[in-house]
Amino acid sequence: MKWIELTRQEQLEELTAMSKTQPVLIFKHSTRCIISKMALKNFESEFDLEGKIIPYFLDLIANRALSNAIADDFNVQHQSPQLLVIKNAEVVYHESHEGIDASILKEYI
Repeated sequence: MKWIELTRQEQLEELTAMSKTQPVLIFKHSTRCIISKMALKNFESEFDLEGKIIPYFLDLIANRALSNAIADDFNVQHQSPQLLVIKNAEVVYHESHEGIDASILKEYI
């Protein structure tokens, strides 16, 4: 899977604008959490929408302020791990922990 690393506030603004023409997903991952590692592994093994949704990856340990900005900007409670789908500059789907499932993304393309 080809992730785009989300590390700067400017990228958040860019992906929000991009979401008006193509859906965007953000996977918020904690490198210190076994549940997050398992959710990421399962998600990557099930993901089959290359080119149909733009995938961003956020290491929230290294980028906690950006993770908080995502929660504030999109009015979603911070979770880890967490998956957000953004379309037309709004979160149309979000899930966390064991609820993260790549197959559900097809509903938002």
